[in-house]
Amino acid sequence: MNKYELALVLNAKVEDEVRLAALEKAKGYITRYNGVISEVEEWGKKRLAYDIQKMHEGYYYFIQFEAEPTCPVELESHMHIMDNVLRYLIINKTDEPVVEQAEEASAQEPAQEEAPVQE
Repeated sequence: MNKYELALVLNAKVEDEVRLAALEKAKGYITRYNGVISEVEEWGKKRLAYDIQKMHEGYYYFIQFEAEPTCPVELESHMHIMDNVLRYLIINKTDEPVVEQAEEASAQEPAQEEAPVQE
């Protein structure tokens, strides 16, 4: 099973019950496709970087979960048509960051000495 993170931005203009129902629906889709939720972070209401559907603010949630590789595909198909979801992004957290790999590669290369300049 792979580790994933779902970043979810919900409509801030709806009532709390409606917003929490949308969050529970998203969590339900994860568990429906054999995903296991490990953590749900609520960042609350934040100002959007740019207006989305004439809205200035959204509620941010970050859901950490483990699932099979087919789960994110199914989850995206449901997130795309859900009401009150402004934006979503599913990130695969199992891969190592590229930055660390680049640093390791440069550390393994032998240092090249500069040739003396002949006059």
